[in-house]
Amino acid sequence: MPELPNAYKEQMRTLLGEADYRALMRAYTKSPVRGLRTNTLKVSPSELKEMVPFHLKPVEWCPAGFYYSSKDSPGKHPYHDAGLYYIQEPSAMAVVEQLDPQPGERVLDLCAAPGGKSTQIAAKMGGQGWLISNEIHSQRVNVLTENLERCGVCNATVLNESPQRLASRFTAFFDRILVDAPCSGEGMFRKNPDAVNEWSHQHVLGCTRRQREILDAAIPMLRPGGRLVYSTCTFNTRENEEIVDYLLHTFPDLTLQKAQNHRHFTPGIARETRARTLNEHVARLWPHQLEGEGHFIAVFKKQGDADSPAKETGYPKAALSADLLEKWRTFERDTLTAPLPEKRRIVFGSHLYDIPPDLPDLRGIRVKRPGLYLGEFKKNRFEPSHALAMALTKQNARLVTFLSSKRIGDVAAYLRGETVTAKSSQKGWTLVTVDGFPLGWGKQVGTVVKNHLPKRLRRHVDSY
Repeated sequence: MPELPNAYKEQMRTLLGEADYRALMRAYTKSPVRGLRTNTLKVSPSELKEMVPFHLKPVEWCPAGFYYSSKDSPGKHPYHDAGLYYIQEPSAMAVVEQLDPQPGERVLDLCAAPGGKSTQIAAKMGGQGWLISNEIHSQRVNVLTENLERCGVCNATVLNESPQRLASRFTAFFDRILVDAPCSGEGMFRKNPDAVNEWSHQHVLGCTRRQREILDAAIPMLRPGGRLVYSTCTFNTRENEEIVDYLLHTFPDLTLQKAQNHRHFTPGIARETRARTLNEHVARLWPHQLEGEGHFIAVFKKQGDADSPAKETGYPKAALSADLLEKWRTFERDTLTAPLPEKRRIVFGSHLYDIPPDLPDLRGIRVKRPGLYLGEFKKNRFEPSHALAMALTKQNARLVTFLSSKRIGDVAAYLRGETVTAKSSQKGWTLVTVDGFPLGWGKQVGTVVKNHLPKRLRRHVDSY
């Protein structure tokens, strides 16, 4: 890790006092801990622990979370390609636990890339309700989309917009909003040395201005009775307690809720704010007091009738033509064991999506994915998407190619984009799986399975 700036050291000494400051400095000499979170859309934590060849230890504040050993390489294992887990810093797992999204709700992750918290939200929603994952940066939104796909999320819209433009479309729309704000990253210095080089008091002030602008747009999108969680991975009070203080004095209909206590979380530092009692409600996670990096979490509730429904507004109709509908139904009959649950099927150009019935009009908004991408109409056929493969289970497909993680050669061949061999002669689209969990599509003729894993996802595997 690069040498910490002297101005940062003085800030932390003033903030913590000498004893805690020295403990924090000692923590910087240690290696960051490693974590992964079970994707409960596909497997339970207990099942995952039995399946993987890793040394796992539970993360106390996240029932789906585990620490793994520095000797393990979960990113190389095909279970990662299958979306059975998401590699995530352990402290970061605490944020969505505080958001507590429920099945059937409308949830917004406003600053969502790379997707760790969005995939955690989606898992808690269990495929019910609707998640909008937004990322303003055009390159980072691609990573967000890929992670949602890999984890088999079927009820998410991915947007690439500014919070201000979203606020004009989603007034009082969401039951829960997460603002995991861009910040100065002080809590990640041990994990991300680049953040050390970028740090300055001017950078902190710039982050503070941006955080206020994001929150000013977010609050109007929260419905009465809804919950908003504000989080950062930094330590200074300007980006944390003072932002909380700003919100409470700018939006009188917001109340600060007490974050769920945990024995490793500590109260806030409210010396520099007007709301003196807020330190009892917010949560701070320090790397010298727990196994994880630094985080700050504040939970808000918007006053009003919790049972009042959000404004209903439907997306413009884009019904399938009779010709396209027949191609889709032919694919369903030939490839799936039963038709997919009916949502709303819409076509953008030649691409077919499932969207929720009450998704607002998104014309004029930069949309990366309006919903679950089902596939593309090509000439006289329908070609399924990788996203659809990852949202299915082996029970959904008429043809399944079973690969075993214990036979690295077969799995590695598929992940490289090569053909694989099926056990019996068949014809049609086959769901290629590892230990029964989807990796992607293949097109089978006889016992030869032609590889349809997207080129962007292909990789060389030597060992795992």
